Amino acid sequence: MKKSALLMIIGSLLLLGLFKFPLWNIMLGAPQYPEPLGMDIYIDGIQGMNEFDIQNIDGLNHYIGMKIIPKPEDMWEFSVFPIVIGSMVVLGFIIGLLGLFGKVSYHWFLGWLIVMTVLGTLGMYDFNAWMIDYGTHLDPNAIMKLQNLDGTPMSYKPPLLGHQKLLNFDAYSYPRLGGYLMGLGMLLTLIAYFVGKRSKKTNQ
Repeated sequence: MKKSALLMIIGSLLLLGLFKFPLWNIMLGAPQYPEPLGMDIYIDGIQGMNEFDIQNIDGLNHYIGMKIIPKPEDMWEFSVFPIVIGSMVVLGFIIGLLGLFGKVSYHWFLGWLIVMTVLGTLGMYDFNAWMIDYGTHLDPNAIMKLQNLDGTPMSYKPPLLGHQKLLNFDAYSYPRLGGYLMGLGMLLTLIAYFVGKRSKKTNQ
């Protein structure tokens, strides 16, 4: 049980990486930009990969009527997400510590993982909803008004995951180091559950 409890503690502490490293990244590449423009998305805000990336992306978006990239104070998520992640780290650490001293069973590890999975799914849903709003609700007075072949307004929503062509831009959306650390932490808690379960059967 001690091994599984230690895995639980390590897994939950890996989420602390989200306070330092970006969770997600969106990259925009085009022939006129030899060096692609990029946005790193943290749990408390959005930053450009390079000094003027955000400024350049906002300048391009102005022509097609997209909103400017939100600042931390413009989105409630950037205030709530750090609290949620911090709470899950503390909760996971306490559960692991209690498991280390035999105060809780390995079932608590799975319970933490389920809660974290639900929260992560809700976070991705919210992120995708924000991108839909960002890429479809355009200023009708924009300089450029492009349409699909059927006459409907063109959407500039970046992909949630993977690659998508947006006019002459290639948009790429993938996790960054913070996201990978979170995934690794959740994987370790799943392993902790199975290790604890096997240990319980061995000791019976």
